[in-house]
Amino acid sequence: MEFPRPHIHPHQGTHTHTAILLHGRGSNGPEFAEDFFSSMTSENKNLAACLPNWRWVFPSSRERWTTAFEEEIPAWFDAYSLSNIEERQDLQVEGLRESALHILAILEIEIRLLGGKASHVYLGGISQGMATALWTVFCARDTIHQPLGGLLGFCGWLPFANKVEDLIQQSRATGTRRALPQMRRLVSDLFLTTIGIAEATQPVSAADNISSALSTPVLLGHGTDDAWVPVELGRQAFRILREAMEQVEWKEFTGAEGEGHWIKEPEGFDHILEFLRSGSIGS
Repeated sequence: MEFPRPHIHPHQGTHTHTAILLHGRGSNGPEFAEDFFSSMTSENKNLAACLPNWRWVFPSSRERWTTAFEEEIPAWFDAYSLSNIEERQDLQVEGLRESALHILAILEIEIRLLGGKASHVYLGGISQGMATALWTVFCARDTIHQPLGGLLGFCGWLPFANKVEDLIQQSRATGTRRALPQMRRLVSDLFLTTIGIAEATQPVSAADNISSALSTPVLLGHGTDDAWVPVELGRQAFRILREAMEQVEWKEFTGAEGEGHWIKEPEGFDHILEFLRSGSIGS
């Protein structure tokens, strides 16, 4: 089954930047776009109104069988449990591979539309969409050879986080902290080999690509009262990303809609706006 066409919210005037935002499990691109643009910043405007020259792309996952619910629903991959994300991790591999490759193809298209300026393209997601966005960037070294403008993730987690943490701990056990490029190579290898996109052994020239993609600035946020994805999973993702990426921001909030499984208004959307504006000034 193919992926649906992305939902596009067009720019007004000159097209300067693009944001690609991924929905959570059980949703789709148009539905996520409606919810996202119904939320306001403290300027009493949504992000599209605050950034009129931006093109907003909302991809949709395809429907896939979810083992936990025993039915087909829109999902980027099959996540068996969020109370124990290490349980049945094998079920995630096929969906993560398909979805990461799909989003990488969308990234390539959007970068070409902006004259090859990857720094003008942002990728993000919520819940399972955050998980997919994070994996996509770590799998981008043979596709994206520049830093993106930014990577955003909210109310989500990092699949196979335990394997990444084990890798980091093993590296520290040698008695010396690995340089950032070396850590990036190790983590990128783990992501690619786990879902079968590439072999661990890469040519030396690949190091530049690894450094480029993982030089992307990151903004993560999570509600401490999130009833669906525990905040500790977001904190775990933040700790891991700090080991492999240069600039990672973390925001916690309380009282968001959807039992805490959403971005807090207006503060959370103010943080997003500040992050998007700070990366686009002068670019």
